[in-house]
Amino acid sequence: MTTTTSTDSANADSGGIYVLAAHPHWRDSRVNRRLLAAARSVPGVEVNDLYGSYPDFSIDIEAEQARLAKASLVVLLHPIQWYSMPALQKLWVDDVLGYGWAYGPGGTALQGKDLWLAVTTGSPEQSYHPQSYHRYFFDAFLPPYEQTAALCGMRFLPPLVFHGARSASEADVAAHVDVFAQRLGSYPEWPELEELDACIACPVPEADRPAEHDEAASASGAFQSAMAHGLRSISAANEEAENDGKKGTA
Repeated sequence: MTTTTSTDSANADSGGIYVLAAHPHWRDSRVNRRLLAAARSVPGVEVNDLYGSYPDFSIDIEAEQARLAKASLVVLLHPIQWYSMPALQKLWVDDVLGYGWAYGPGGTALQGKDLWLAVTTGSPEQSYHPQSYHRYFFDAFLPPYEQTAALCGMRFLPPLVFHGARSASEADVAAHVDVFAQRLGSYPEWPELEELDACIACPVPEADRPAEHDEAASASGAFQSAMAHGLRSISAANEEAENDGKKGTA
């Protein structure tokens, strides 16, 4: 069962905010857990704790697509793990943002919407530097998020990043949570939105993505061919062994 806020009815029409929160260990979370609570406190915001909703990793694709269709702003809230998103968040992207729905021919369901990344890192900001152990500035790890938005015709908003979640002071954590809640509550009245370019169009030619039934048929044909070859080899080997046996008893 999906975990959402009590304001679900407020999102019956388009124009709402959908927050997808993903953290595999909420009990160990110092910042994301408070960001999740803050999002739930903002009127008109629908919040989905993915690990609470789908503990078996079986995502309800139709339900998720319906929630996305109602939203103008989609928020990805999670800690950065191995320079990317948690596993269930990635599975959500793989399953829900389908070809022909979110991108590709006919995939226009998300065009014109906004995507906002709200993430935390365990390491301090200075560790994301060519001379430190992460070797790159943090922005170097954002292109997969930005291009996912672009492929779906979404506008990628400037991310909200909180570095050093493990060692930050209580005052810094509280201030960040307040900023997050304020931003949710004031969307789309963000001054910087006027300066952002329109959504990038990234059409996918049909020739670059063969129909799934063709792929399945090709795979099935290859499998059957391999099976037939294997059976012929086994039959030939058995026949040869039988002939050798006959020679031995002659």
